[in-house]
Amino acid sequence: MWNHQIDANLIYVAMLFNKDINKAIGLLYEFEKWKFQHDNEQNYKKRIDKFLERRCCNHNINLFFIFFFNDISKDIDLATVATVNIGLPFVKKDKDISQKQKQLNLQNYSII
Repeated sequence: MWNHQIDANLIYVAMLFNKDINKAIGLLYEFEKWKFQHDNEQNYKKRIDKFLERRCCNHNINLFFIFFFNDISKDIDLATVATVNIGLPFVKKDKDISQKQKQLNLQNYSII
């Protein structure tokens, strides 16, 4: 489906909206298609400062809320709720640990 690594927090937020994993995957697939249509990612960059002022620093999550609600007032408010109140469980440190473990696993295989 994706040729790159997806943000774990994006999966987490999609699962908040859809408890059914298949629906969440479908939602994420539609989001990935939407992101590259009609310059949606470029339009977000025009509004990025408003999100950052509210401490919404995960750009994938911000874009997802723009996609999901398509309402300028709601998307920033709900991105703030998800980021600050609910909390995003995965942080960059987790990603770094995961990458280091993958490197160790690859090194172990090369020894064998």
